[in-house]
Amino acid sequence: MAELDLMAPGPLPGIPAHSLAALSSDSGSASPAEEDMGSLGSPQGEIEGEGTSTALQGGPGVEGEEEILCDFCLGASRVRAVKSCLTCMVNYCEEHLRPHQENSKLHSHQLTEPVKDRDLRTCPAHHSPLVAFCCSDRQCICQECGQGEHRGHTSVSLEVARRDKEAELQATQLDLERKLKLNENAIARLQANHKSVLVSVSEVKMVAEEQFGELLAAMRKAQADVMLFLEEKEQAALSQANGIKTHLEHRTAEMEKSKQELGRIAAISNTVLFLEEYCKFKNTEDSTFPSVYIGLKDKLSGIRKVIKDSTVHLIQLLHNYKEKLQEFAKEEEYDIRTQVSAIVERKYWTSKPEPSTRQQFLQYACDIMFDPDTAHRYLRLQEDNRKVTNTTPWEHPYPDLPSRFMHWRQVLSQQSLYLHRYYFEVEISGAGTYIGLTCKGIDRKGEERNSCISGNNFSWSMHWDGKEFTAWHSDTETPIKAKPFRRLGIYVNFPGGILSFYGVEPDAMTLVHKFDCKFSEPVYPAFWLSKKENSIRIVDLGEEPEKSAPASAEAAL
Repeated sequence: MAELDLMAPGPLPGIPAHSLAALSSDSGSASPAEEDMGSLGSPQGEIEGEGTSTALQGGPGVEGEEEILCDFCLGASRVRAVKSCLTCMVNYCEEHLRPHQENSKLHSHQLTEPVKDRDLRTCPAHHSPLVAFCCSDRQCICQECGQGEHRGHTSVSLEVARRDKEAELQATQLDLERKLKLNENAIARLQANHKSVLVSVSEVKMVAEEQFGELLAAMRKAQADVMLFLEEKEQAALSQANGIKTHLEHRTAEMEKSKQELGRIAAISNTVLFLEEYCKFKNTEDSTFPSVYIGLKDKLSGIRKVIKDSTVHLIQLLHNYKEKLQEFAKEEEYDIRTQVSAIVERKYWTSKPEPSTRQQFLQYACDIMFDPDTAHRYLRLQEDNRKVTNTTPWEHPYPDLPSRFMHWRQVLSQQSLYLHRYYFEVEISGAGTYIGLTCKGIDRKGEERNSCISGNNFSWSMHWDGKEFTAWHSDTETPIKAKPFRRLGIYVNFPGGILSFYGVEPDAMTLVHKFDCKFSEPVYPAFWLSKKENSIRIVDLGEEPEKSAPASAEAAL
């Protein structure tokens, strides 16, 4: 063991000193004794120089060597590897190598001819065998790492770490199955709610028709107003429920993907890759799931009572009948909208404080893209639907869809936000840009003010006019005293009813405006580019903020 001791000066605390072969039992078919002889039969220089060269240059097809298989292929369908990535420490077949060839971000990775797993399992910093798993930093380390930057951290052998993570993975799979069933149950209840809304509102319509039938000509206009009111409530309730259902269906699809991802991770034979992939998956684990409560009849009985009791006084109330119903319906006790609450497991009950630094906001990072099916024909989408520009008067040949905005130059995001906290950043250019949130039911074809994200009571937006920011809600403008910012951070705390806009700078997050909202259904990031050459870009959150521009440059935003 003298030569190995030179490579790894001393064992990690609590980790026995093993030879490279003994610690790489899952990477080859040679016996530990044979590999010990092979690794100890030459001086250290040959191990680090000549031995590495042989591993990097020798590929499949060399007589007497075992075939090297792709680490990403599953089960019996694993095929021969064509390249090894020394950065990822993974062997790839031709199909799974494609991302490295097509994604520019991966072009810097070091590719070589296929090498055995035991040759890949080396520390990129010290080029020594990976022999342990640091529980504190959740990464595989070598002996030198354990005596250096990971000194004092809790660490276990790779085999123990894998056993622990496999047990944790199985528990996560069971938990995901449970959440999936709950999500599917919520969707089923929402589907039943659709019929319940129709039937219940229909009953109230019948009462209204009976009462209005006694008022003859003097009632006709009032009857139409009440019917319109009920239809609006019906459509609002159905739209809200459909928005929730769409979100939950999307979440179901995401959880199905997570389930498949867990299956794929469980099948990975490479221990290092398994640990890395599983730890990445755990970082994105969702801790909440919806609970749907349906109770329409009790809520609608109040509206029915108002219609009956008001008949006696109808002549005097004809001019303000609809207004009285609207005021009455504002009370939550009589609201027929579907109620959904987030169920949080006990271990997550501790309330997290509101973030204040960019690093804290990034824990709620949300990757959004513009939805091409909603974009007005004067808006051009670029950069994989992450940038939008107003090209007036040039139209784009988008297909005619019910979801597309026809009058206002607006576009929504593909992703809806619901029950959680979210954070994303945008860069704005040009006076006349609006950024905010709206609900799925916003009118896409209308020319009235309530069809834009500044003119209704279910949208909240901030406007940059080239000199200052203003906040908009329910067609009401609120001036804001804030300096210009090119990059804005948008933070949504759905359970807390908070929408905040921040100016993003390298060393500070400046609150520009905060809305106190009453969210009742999934909301969508919404963007209105009111003037020619306005543009908005959704920022990759890996991009660091640039230093503030001079005052003259900021004024030109």
